[in-house]
Amino acid sequence: MPRKLTRQEAHEFLDSKPGWILLSTIGPDGFPHSVPLGYFRLGDEILMGVRAETKKLSNIRANPKVSLLLETGRTRKDIKGLMIQGTATVHTGPQETLHYAREAAKLRGAAESELPTEGRKGAAYIRVVPERIHSWDYSS
Repeated sequence: MPRKLTRQEAHEFLDSKPGWILLSTIGPDGFPHSVPLGYFRLGDEILMGVRAETKKLSNIRANPKVSLLLETGRTRKDIKGLMIQGTATVHTGPQETLHYAREAAKLRGAAESELPTEGRKGAAYIRVVPERIHSWDYSS
């Protein structure tokens, strides 16, 4: 039986970036649309930088309920993961995208002088506010 991660352990697992996070949205045909994305965490929220005007963004605008999956391990003895269900918002404004680009750069350790000074053209960010978090850790 796997044990559940504490809130702090879940944050540490997310911050360790063991892989791509899998974002699942629901398309207009009712089918899930799942894509792997890079991500970062700000507080309890998860952010993903993407290109503007993609299918995942139109899906979120139509139905903001999403699921995120992050898992690591090769055997049942070392599998650890998180499934985060929440509400997503799409951010495309120049000030918003610049703010999130700067936050992501800070988390990567960029010096203040190396932080972006303007948002990238055609960039967007997806922000997910978690509502339910399910976790599992078979390694304990």
